[in-house]
Amino acid sequence: MLSKETIDIIKSTVPVLEIHGKTITTTFYQMLFDNHPELLNIFNHANQREGKQPQALANAVYAAAAHIDHLEDILPVVKQIGQKHRALNILPEHYPIVGENLLGAIKKVLGDAATPEILDAWAQAYGMIADAFISVEAEMYQEAENAPGGWRGFRPFVVERKMKESDVITSFYLKPQDGGAISSYLPGQYITVRVQPDNESYTHIRHYSLSAAPGEDYYRISVKREDAAPGKPAGLVSTYLHNSVNEGDVLEISAPAGSFTLDQEQNIPLVLISGGVGLTPMISMLETVLKEQPEREVTFIHAAINEGFHAMREHIEQLDAAHHSMKSYVCYEKPLDQTLCHKIGYIDLPWLQEVTSKESDFYFCGPVPFMRAVNQALQAWGVPAERIHYEFFGPAGSL
Repeated sequence: MLSKETIDIIKSTVPVLEIHGKTITTTFYQMLFDNHPELLNIFNHANQREGKQPQALANAVYAAAAHIDHLEDILPVVKQIGQKHRALNILPEHYPIVGENLLGAIKKVLGDAATPEILDAWAQAYGMIADAFISVEAEMYQEAENAPGGWRGFRPFVVERKMKESDVITSFYLKPQDGGAISSYLPGQYITVRVQPDNESYTHIRHYSLSAAPGEDYYRISVKREDAAPGKPAGLVSTYLHNSVNEGDVLEISAPAGSFTLDQEQNIPLVLISGGVGLTPMISMLETVLKEQPEREVTFIHAAINEGFHAMREHIEQLDAAHHSMKSYVCYEKPLDQTLCHKIGYIDLPWLQEVTSKESDFYFCGPVPFMRAVNQALQAWGVPAERIHYEFFGPAGSL
């Protein structure tokens, strides 16, 4: 346990972290990779370049400092991050390295303001927080390994089938190379793919939501090809999967993980809202509820630029036709054929009020501006926070 004096010192740094947090975490990652370049095999380089990872870490450090006297308050966040750490194969021996460089970054950014007392207090606090992560993740590793068909670390899977779903999204059907069983998962979870494209010095790891209901002898992921855009290079892993990985090739996969999952204890109407490739966890949830709760009312809403970008449209239409409990709607920003969508432009509150019930459980996923708009609409409608569920692709942010 931390002493009252240590807790008071940590609490006193909260205003400083609010101002300098991202500078500290950006400096931290620079120092970390300079001192331990081998860790570039684990971290997402694009998230570093775009500033998403430093910002996410800054938010986490700020939250830890603010709740240092009641760390149990942030346990849900610890578990959510722990899921990603387990999927990435973050190990206990990585934590001292992180701690050493985080303290070094605090000292470098704050200069003389980082007194020995502050650095010592943060060293103690970091040790306590690291122990919490290590303990939570140890349970997760054990659970993943001991599950029927489960495993630890990365396991080779064969691409049994590769299927183009839209102009930018392709599905990959993956079966274990060893022919053994695979662990089940909860609808909404993801698997983690590790690749090393030609001419790349390091391995690259990405999380991809599972886009089918559990219960098959394969995993399916549906990957959007991230093409280059002004000020943004093409996605290294997504373009590699689209352009270079073919049926029969082998990918390394870690066991399913993730805390954004469908609450199947609920029986109230369910609304699934997706934008772009955000439909992948929504498809898994949809297929699951139709299979396991066939009488539960479910509304599936998908938004895309136009029909060329709309993946799995025919599949959704077939499910809609086959299940009386399901309704589906399409929103296109700029449709090529206006008869192929129910709404033109963007999803908004008046339209949601027309096609859904306020007394529903709402799940949504997609680009951050899309999720922000949906979240604001639901809040303005007065939907309780406990019935609003969403997930970020990549480091956690805020809406």
